[in-house]
Amino acid sequence: MIKRFLIVFVLFITTLNWSQKKYSGQVLDFDSSVPVAFAKITYNTKTLYTNWEGKFVFEYQNDKKPLLLSYKGYYDKTYYLPEQKQNLLIKMVALENRDHFEIYSENEVNKILKKVIENRDKNQPERAIPYFEYKNYELATISASPDSISSKIDTIYTKNLFGKTKVKLDSTNYKFKKFIQKQHIYQTEKVNFIQHNNHGTKETVLAARMAGFQKPLYEYLGLSLVPYSLYDRKLDIFEVPVKNPISRDGRKTFVYKMLDTISLKNRKVYRIYFQPKNLKSSNLRGLLFIDAQTYGVAKAYYRIYGVVNINATYTFNYNEEYKLWFPEKRKFHIIKGENAEDISILGNTIKFDSSVKDRIKTDASDHVYLKIESIPFDISLSKKTEFKNKYIKIDVQEAELSKPESYWKTFEKDSTDVRKLTTYTSLDSIVASEKIEKKILFGRRIINGYVPINQIDLDLRSLVKYNNYEGFRFGVGGVTNDKLSTQYKLAAYIGYGLKDHAFKYGITPSYSIDRKTNSWFSVSYIDDLQEIGQIQFLTQNKRFKIYDPRPFNIPTFFNQKVASLFLESKFLPKTDAYFGLSTSQINPLFSYAYQKGDAILDNYKIASTTFSLQWSPFSDFMQTSLGIIEINKRFPKINFQATQAFNHVFGSDFNFTKLEAKVTYDIPYLSGQITSFVWQGGLGFGQIPITHLYSIAPNNLNHDSVLRRVTFAGKNSFETMYYNEFFSSNYTSLHIKHTLKRLEITPDIKPVLSLVTRMAFGSTKDKENHLYKEFNTLEKGYFESGIELNKIWKGFGLVAFYRYGAYQLPNFDDNVAIKVSYYLDLGF
Repeated sequence: MIKRFLIVFVLFITTLNWSQKKYSGQVLDFDSSVPVAFAKITYNTKTLYTNWEGKFVFEYQNDKKPLLLSYKGYYDKTYYLPEQKQNLLIKMVALENRDHFEIYSENEVNKILKKVIENRDKNQPERAIPYFEYKNYELATISASPDSISSKIDTIYTKNLFGKTKVKLDSTNYKFKKFIQKQHIYQTEKVNFIQHNNHGTKETVLAARMAGFQKPLYEYLGLSLVPYSLYDRKLDIFEVPVKNPISRDGRKTFVYKMLDTISLKNRKVYRIYFQPKNLKSSNLRGLLFIDAQTYGVAKAYYRIYGVVNINATYTFNYNEEYKLWFPEKRKFHIIKGENAEDISILGNTIKFDSSVKDRIKTDASDHVYLKIESIPFDISLSKKTEFKNKYIKIDVQEAELSKPESYWKTFEKDSTDVRKLTTYTSLDSIVASEKIEKKILFGRRIINGYVPINQIDLDLRSLVKYNNYEGFRFGVGGVTNDKLSTQYKLAAYIGYGLKDHAFKYGITPSYSIDRKTNSWFSVSYIDDLQEIGQIQFLTQNKRFKIYDPRPFNIPTFFNQKVASLFLESKFLPKTDAYFGLSTSQINPLFSYAYQKGDAILDNYKIASTTFSLQWSPFSDFMQTSLGIIEINKRFPKINFQATQAFNHVFGSDFNFTKLEAKVTYDIPYLSGQITSFVWQGGLGFGQIPITHLYSIAPNNLNHDSVLRRVTFAGKNSFETMYYNEFFSSNYTSLHIKHTLKRLEITPDIKPVLSLVTRMAFGSTKDKENHLYKEFNTLEKGYFESGIELNKIWKGFGLVAFYRYGAYQLPNFDDNVAIKVSYYLDLGF
């Protein structure tokens, strides 16, 4: 009897367990794959909700009834459970007019967020504590979980030119799994010293090592991947600015939901979820743990879903003395998101391969992640700390960087990570064999147009040039480097034009006044050609181009023999400064003369002084043995230049003043799009010859048909404006450009689409004094708009612009400009 009862009982329990299965799942947005948080799920008569990551768990009774899902702004969904699958992935489709559906925060959570913002100054250590300092250990690892990668060797079927099927074995995943079981892909560590006082916050790098490099790269040490504070108006996450959910701007962007109240480190804490009001407006969402008494952040989880998926975790310790939460640990986990492009940091040092390149199935690269851990230690919140040069954000003590292995062992927190040491030893040999370190040092120079050859850096820009006056111009030039001397350098070049049969040359010896501030004193003599009306800021960085497209088209030059002495320095905070004195002999190489009173000047002398300044007020700078390096380039960037010409000084024929300014502002978006603004203007007073007026960068040839005018496009040049058409002594111009995320037509053809509009206004007071040269002015405003389709194939692209407004020409074709663009990617 007992045996029968036990058999029946076991069968009953087995049947009960068989009839009830536990399912887990996640609800995602169909288009963006972003989790749908707190979606309502109804099954039979039971109701449950997804959590903040869109996940849920429930017991299925095997009654074949569906799940009913609903969420504001989405179509209701009926989902029937598959029989052989217990991990569900459910995607909900947004309503077409979802933009009208905004979810609003409840009054209770709104009041809490308002108090968080009001108490920011009391809770942010940088504002609440006058002095503090701590050391910080940071480990960055690029790796993958071996368990997530299949060791299966795939069979790929392809067809040759004759249509015959070809079988190919793909062992990529198998080899990658074997590699990743032994070591990480890449890793680097650093220890920095953070100091804060009333001047701001400064970081001093105490030690650093990068796998495969004898000396850490300054470019990596300057990367800002992990925001240290959660209270700033904007957060720079993975070098992209996003709105902070606990700021006034954030309250306008995000919606908040009170989840519950918990205890965290013996303190009452509110747990609050936030997400964008409009899911299309931002990809940031997360959890905030807010202290119920101080309204400070006690813990935070941030999630970003987009080109890359970023998981950020911040933990804090409560300090009783200052009644605030001080950082305990920051942890970032970054994987590839819904993208079809390669993602790289620092050239190709850290790279996520495209998810669609040369693959049929999901490949190993999809499992690669970048993990960053940042741990403060030796914290002192009362010790008075002092430091100079508050605008230097990072100071690299190069002599102290190299540390023995015993030093790094003190920071090992995960003793189970046996792949860490293997990564250093393995990558050291790989980097040595491939000479990657030398390639990057080589890249630092070539990106500025130089190739290092022993003690001289060869100037690539001087080798071959072409323009309408000289034809092909061949030459050689270079500058001595640190191998010869760190105190002196000598730059020189010589060139010869095949069309004008004339030599051009220049020589500039320089002396280093202060290496730390990149201060150099130079003298120079140049005998060369110059484009008329050129606008050139002497402190603006000149990136290397394998070619310069505009001189291909320029028809008018002047010869100048210039003797000058000048000082260049970064002594002033966040600036590049130039101050120089020069005297020039000008000879226009076209029919022109300037009438000055009774005199007709067809060549002339100009003695002048120039002060030029580039200011980057929001950028961060790093002090190294190489000098001051801009590490976080932020906008706006402001250029100012003043030139004063003196009459009768060294035989000078003119007395005039020129004031010029330029403001550049870029707005990057997490989606990969970017909006750029460039405003530029100039004021000229006195008698100014045409060689020194403003031509506002025209770039169109004066030919009859559109096809005959097809040349290379310039950067921030007016593509429909003809050369020598307009000159101004006073002008203002604005360039607006919006670049969309890269389009994918095929895996090899991925153009970049930009929408551009430009405008300019100008005037000239003494137009009657310019003889033999007819030109117009810009009082009524010049306008052009167009599209750029860049990097279509091998760096080449096409652009098209249309001219309109008061200076529109009668024939339609004359207002159209079609150009070829070219962008060279050197991989650095």
